[in-house]
Amino acid sequence: MPKLGAEPIRKAALINAAITEIGRAGSLDVTVAQIARAAGMSPALAHHYFGSKEQIFLAAMRHILTTYGKSVREALPGNGPRGRLDAILNASFAPLNFRREVISAWLNFYALALLNNQAERLLRVYHCRLRSNLIVALEPLTGHPADIADTLGALIDGVYLRAVLTRGPTDGAAALNVINDYLEEVLK
Repeated sequence: MPKLGAEPIRKAALINAAITEIGRAGSLDVTVAQIARAAGMSPALAHHYFGSKEQIFLAAMRHILTTYGKSVREALPGNGPRGRLDAILNASFAPLNFRREVISAWLNFYALALLNNQAERLLRVYHCRLRSNLIVALEPLTGHPADIADTLGALIDGVYLRAVLTRGPTDGAAALNVINDYLEEVLK
């Protein structure tokens, strides 16, 4: 007889293990067995909950996106005209969202989106939401919010790419400085 309430706990453990294992490998070249072992369960149970490695990884990316969204929402209340923009950017480089495992998952998510329709759709939704939120945040600050939003999105992606390709610990504060230096120039 299954344990009541165990499913969400086990799914969360598998999602966290997937993020950790992909971060450790630096690629999607991990097996369901490795993910399950890291989560302390059998590969059969992992398949039961998710069906495939791609579905585990998609669930992991949904988790990462949910965590990011929550970080933005928590930073939003009561922050003047630039507050919304700062909330989005600070969340992008917060320690919870800008750690090696998560950055590696993002890099691999982009690669998976080229091959998997669900990943491509999820990435497209993320890009559209990020762009629209940046535009709304930039409208009171500039006459060309869409152009700056597009550049910010590209800068965020580029900073993530460089971070995953650089050995050693990630530095969210330094990454955020790169973005803020750009903003200081364009929002004069």
